[in-house]
Amino acid sequence: MTPLAFLLSLERLGMKFGLENMQTICAALDHPERAFRSVIVAGTNGKGSVTAMTSAALAAAGFRSARYTSPHLERLEERFVIAEREVATADLEQAAATVQQVVERLVRERALEQLPTFFECATAIAFELFRRAAVEVAVVEVGLGGRLDATNVLTPMAAAITSIDFDHKELLGETLAAIAREKAGVIKSEMTVVRGPMPDDAADVIAQVCRERGARLVDASRDALAVAPALEGAHQQANAAVAVSLLKELRAFGIAMPDAAIHAGLTGVRWPGRLERFAWRGADVLLDAAHNPAGARALAQYLDDKGWRDVAIVLGVMRDKDATGMLAPLLPYATALVCTTPPNPRAMPALELAALAASLAPSDVRVSSIDDPAAALAAACQHAARVVAAGSIFLIGPLRGILR
Repeated sequence: MTPLAFLLSLERLGMKFGLENMQTICAALDHPERAFRSVIVAGTNGKGSVTAMTSAALAAAGFRSARYTSPHLERLEERFVIAEREVATADLEQAAATVQQVVERLVRERALEQLPTFFECATAIAFELFRRAAVEVAVVEVGLGGRLDATNVLTPMAAAITSIDFDHKELLGETLAAIAREKAGVIKSEMTVVRGPMPDDAADVIAQVCRERGARLVDASRDALAVAPALEGAHQQANAAVAVSLLKELRAFGIAMPDAAIHAGLTGVRWPGRLERFAWRGADVLLDAAHNPAGARALAQYLDDKGWRDVAIVLGVMRDKDATGMLAPLLPYATALVCTTPPNPRAMPALELAALAASLAPSDVRVSSIDDPAAALAAACQHAARVVAAGSIFLIGPLRGILR
């Protein structure tokens, strides 16, 4: 089995919370996570955007920067970006081979009880890639939560917590305060923490954890944006403010960060699949990875701002998501809703989503179910001149491949 095939085979193991595996793997690799300085980005939504803007600004400032994000849209290489370029497949294979060999040895020696998860190994591969490339500063997006996420073996200079909203309640908690406490697990002693806008009960938890750990808390709203970010949507203004505050705070750690580099990071960043527009089969298609209720609300706000009404919506979600909470803000903008099934074992079947949507939709919204995402997109383009494809990144990736 090739190293990348081995990595992908681990997806069947699902998710696992806890740092023990990562600590064991990193020790066996001689601690690649200590070979570079780092910044960690947690939050419900906006993590990827903040990571991308921060990394782009560091590169513009002349640093050999890197970023690690998840999940990917179309290619595994997207997760691992060094000097604003995806890693070469050959380099990824070599790092994956090293991690595979170490992991298999640890399992044989019973240092690991079982094979690690896909995300644990991918994170170890990222650290190994960054060490080999002599990265100076890495910006690392938390996968899920924070406290027990594989990325939390890092000892970063600073952390950002972009937003707190409901998502993964079965893992992170049923209240915003509980979710905030899990996200706040990335806060280390005496570090700097930048937070974005969030409800008061979540903000109070972040402030409390910072006090307990002697961390310095910065509210990103203090920094007025001098430039509009390249990324579309009102919510990206808030994300950009978090990135700006984070970058300014890095100056205290000896990171020379000119205002011009911050400007370049915000205006030059690319973050595909987020309010990205394509012309296809005579339709204006908007692609957005709105994969939870907060994301759906941000998308609805964008549609309202742009005057997009009576659109055909293609929607596909994961079974563990709050589909009702996603449908509610989007249905008022729809003339037709085509439910589809993202190519992922955790996906909610199109028929099930359509049944739910039909129970919520106004009588004048045509709700249909087409399992195949490509066929669903084609059907939507026949319903309206403006089409919105939204939901899981596992849907947006394949659709983007078609639209490109």
